[in-house]
Amino acid sequence: MKKLAKMGSILLAGAILLAGCASKDTSGSGQKAGEKKEFKIGITQFAVHPSLDAATKGFKQALKDKGIIAKYDEQNAQADMNNTQTIAKNFVGNKVDLIFANATPSAVAALNATKEIPIVFTSVTDPVGAGLVKSFDKPGKNITGTTDNHPDATGKTIGFITDEVKAKKIGVIYNSGEQNSVVQVKQVKSLVEKKNAQLVEVSVSTSAEVKQAAESLVGRVDAIYIPTDNTVVSALESVISVANSKKIPLFVGELDSMKKGAVAASGFNYYDIGYQSGVMAADILTGKKKPSEIPVELPKTLKLVINKKAAEAQGLKVNPDWEKLGEFYNGK
Repeated sequence: MKKLAKMGSILLAGAILLAGCASKDTSGSGQKAGEKKEFKIGITQFAVHPSLDAATKGFKQALKDKGIIAKYDEQNAQADMNNTQTIAKNFVGNKVDLIFANATPSAVAALNATKEIPIVFTSVTDPVGAGLVKSFDKPGKNITGTTDNHPDATGKTIGFITDEVKAKKIGVIYNSGEQNSVVQVKQVKSLVEKKNAQLVEVSVSTSAEVKQAAESLVGRVDAIYIPTDNTVVSALESVISVANSKKIPLFVGELDSMKKGAVAASGFNYYDIGYQSGVMAADILTGKKKPSEIPVELPKTLKLVINKKAAEAQGLKVNPDWEKLGEFYNGK
C-alpha cells in the first residue's frame, strides 16, 4: 500500500512538472516563451519608381533595426486606383497587424478599408487635404506617417529655374487624378507667378500619355518641371528623351528622378522618410504608442542637387557658382 502511495506521488509530481513545462514553453498561439512575436505587415505601394521603392526599403530597414520580426505581404498597385482598394481590402481580410501605405492613393484606400488596423503612410504630399489626418499634430485614431512635401523644397527649385536658368515659361506635366499632384501644381503656379513667369500645364491620365504630353510642350516652354507625380515619374524616361533631344532643361520634385537625367531637384532621400515611418511603425507594434499619439513628420533633411551631365545634355552651360546654391551630383 505504501509503495502504491509512493508511486502515485511520483506520478502526480511528474504530471505537475510536465504541465509546468508545457505552460512555460508554449502559448495559445504555439509561440514559445521568450520568443518575439512575428508581425504580419501589409505593404501597399502605388507604383514602381525609384522614390517609392527607396521609401519601402527605408521602412523595412527601420523595423529591422528596431528588432521587429515581420512577415511582409508586399503589393504594388501599378498606378491603378482600383488596385489600391483591392489590396487594402485583402489586407483587412487577412487581419494584418499594420498597413504601410506608400503614396497618397494607397493611403486613402487603406483608411477607407479600415478604421481599426494601424496605418503608417509615407510619400504623401498633403495628408490633411487628402482627408487622411485631421492635423499634423493630431492625426487620427489609427493613422499617422510622413509627408514628402517639405515647405521649402519646391520654392528652391522654382527659384533656380527662374533666377539661374532664366526661364520665363515653365511647363508642368501631371495627372489631375492624383490629389497630391493637384496640390503641388497649385503651389508651383503660385511660385512661378511670383517670379513673373508663366506656368504651362499639361494633364495626363496614364503613363502612356506622358511622352506625347512632353512633346506638346516643345516650342512653348523654356523649361519643364515634373512634381512628385506617380504616373509621370513612372514614365520619366520618355520626358528625359524629349528634354535631351529638344534641349529643354528638365527639373523634378525629388532627388531620385534627378539622378535619372534631370538638371536639378531640391529634396531629400525617400529612403529617409520611409525609415522615419518605420520607426513609427515599430513604436505602434510594440505598444509604446498609438497612431493618434504620433504626429505626422516632415522630411528631416533638404538640399538642392544639380546634375551637371543632364544640364549639358539639355543645352545648359554649367555655372561653377551653382555649387554655392547646392551640390553637384557625382553619379553615385
